[in-house]
Order: sequence, then C-alpha cells, then structure tokens
Amino acid sequence: MRPIALEANQPADRFYRGGERIARFRGATGAAEFTPEDWVGSTTSLFGDDSVGLTLLPRGETLADAVAADPVAWLGPEHVARWGSDTSLLVKLLDAGERLPVHVHPDAGFGAEHLGVQHGKAEAWTMLDDAEVYVGFSREVTADELVRWVRDQDVEQMLAAMNPLTLRAGDSLFVPARVPHAIGAGALLLEVQEPTDLSILLEWRDFRLDGERDGHLGLGFGTALDAVDRSAWHGDRLAGLVARGLRRTGSLLPPAADRYFRVERIEVDGTSILDAGYSVIVVTDGQGTLAGLPVHAGVTALTPHAVGRLEVAGQLTLLRCRPPAP
Repeated sequence: MRPIALEANQPADRFYRGGERIARFRGATGAAEFTPEDWVGSTTSLFGDDSVGLTLLPRGETLADAVAADPVAWLGPEHVARWGSDTSLLVKLLDAGERLPVHVHPDAGFGAEHLGVQHGKAEAWTMLDDAEVYVGFSREVTADELVRWVRDQDVEQMLAAMNPLTLRAGDSLFVPARVPHAIGAGALLLEVQEPTDLSILLEWRDFRLDGERDGHLGLGFGTALDAVDRSAWHGDRLAGLVARGLRRTGSLLPPAADRYFRVERIEVDGTSILDAGYSVIVVTDGQGTLAGLPVHAGVTALTPHAVGRLEVAGQLTLLRCRPPAP
C-alpha cells in the first residue's frame, strides 16, 4: 500500500456560502458558491443520505468499503482491537463565506440513546486564517430561555449570551459535544471531528434552512434541546478549549481533545521519518514527497497503516490528522 492523494470532495448546495478559498488553497480556479466544505478521508455521509460526503478512492470504491474489506492494513492491529473497522475520524477543510448558524452536536451518550449511533460529534478547529467564532454560553442559560430563543429565532439574545473569541492562524479550538457554537464569516480552517454528521440547529433565520423541519435530527426540539450544554463557560474552563499558536511537535490541540483525535504539525527541511499509522495529511506549505508520493501545498492524502514508516522529504509543512491513540 502507498499514500493516496485525494481529489476535493465538496458536497454541493450546502446551506451556507463558501468554497472559493478551498479552491485557491488547492490551487484550483473557481468554485460553486455553496460548497464550503471539503470532506477529506471521509467514511461518513451526510445525515439522511447514504453516499454524499463519502470519499472515493482512485479506483472508484469508497474509502469506507476499502477499510471494511481490510481494516488491519488500513488502521493497524491496535486500532482494530479497540475500534474495529471504524476509522474514528472525519477531517474537513471549511471555508465560511458567511457566519454559520448557532448549532450544537450531541455526545455519544445522547446519540446511542436516541439515534442508535456509536459516536457523538466532538470537533476541533485548527485555523488556517484569522477568524471570529462563538463558543459556549458565558452564563447559565435556563431551559425556558433556550426554548424561547429557538422558537422565536431570537438570534441577538442567543449570540449575546455566548463567548466571542478571536482566533489567529495557527490557533486551535476544541469544541466538546453538546457545546453551542458558530464559526464567523471569513474563517478558513481544518476541522477534525468524530465521524458523524449530527447537528441540532439553534438558529436558522436568514439561512437556506427549514429549521423547524430539519433542525432536530427527527427527534423534535422537545428531545433535541436536551443535548445542549446550557452551563457557563468562562475563565479557565473556557481557556482550556484553546491552544494558541503553532507547536512544532505533538498535537496542536488542547489536551481535552486527545481522547477523540489528534492533529500534528510537521515541518520538514530535508528528510523526516514519521511513525506508521492511519492518517489524513494536509500539506499547507512547500513541496516534497510523502513516502514517494509527490506533494505540494494544497494536497490532501491518506496514509494507510500498512505503508509503514513514512519518509517525508523536501521543504514542506503538513498537518497530520489521526484518530485517538489506541
């Protein structure tokens, strides 16, 4: 097995604008207006769809089918012993051409109880450009308040109760499942997450969304809003979600994210050897080779475990996204 370079995988006609900066990052020209997400190394499909979002490999099979057919080769024996053929990872490039609506993702417990799924959707963002975001409520919010905000689409009150954060290129933010959040207009980021597409909408006003119909995962808001963390995030608790600046070695993410996924930044000037393991690689700068595969800024690639140790040569910077360590 060898590393596999991936084509862009941008589901069409999403509910928010974006996509042009993903095209530029990849060295392409032009993009449809509502293609703001590139699902990289995806074994996950859009909620309610069986195929949209799945990564296709060069021979035409889905990554999900390829992993299921030979999980040890793709994921390694230790990973398979713990998680089976589940990659436990979804990676996206995201270009927010407008502010995203306030939303929340359920945790694994809620997902298992109400949706029959193994994962929730914790996620983390590594910023490729500066951006404003909102994360968590800054004070305790009552259940009645939340119901009223969602029912009346009182977006102003909702945002006023949240924490606005300024993130710079190189910063990372961990967003635990259940914590409400919104990504600001102009953000370009790398997102790692648990491999689901589960979102509960708290806001849909002014978006191409029917929130009353589609915002509650088919559960009704009476149940879906139970998944929302209404507690206060401030001080050290809030600060613990953020990792400022780039670190040369180790995970770029706050320690709380380690149980869900890892993102490592690797700079190479000459030759470097990376340990074996399933990963999604995003090259952010320079050019060179990855285990013999020519790569340059904007390339995304998969590395199956069976490739073994990876020799990276040239002058380049890459982000290596991985499942949690087994």
